[in-house]
Amino acid sequence: MGMEQDTRAFFILIVNSIALVLLWMIGGIFFGIFLGYGFFDSRPDWKNMIFYITGLLTLFLLVRHLVKKWSKIKLQ
Repeated sequence: MGMEQDTRAFFILIVNSIALVLLWMIGGIFFGIFLGYGFFDSRPDWKNMIFYITGLLTLFLLVRHLVKKWSKIKLQ
């Protein structure tokens, strides 16, 4: 692979990582704020708990995926 191909692959990795994080954030904003699952009155409802558990689980999976992708590249 030439220098230009390495640079192109690196920038594609950066853009893909940013896109994945933005999609995760948009999903959290949609379900949390727009649909209201992020808010509760006096006690959390089962829908709120599912929202927060799902958010933490998907955040863990997202970070694990990004760490695997970024650990494959060799920076010089």
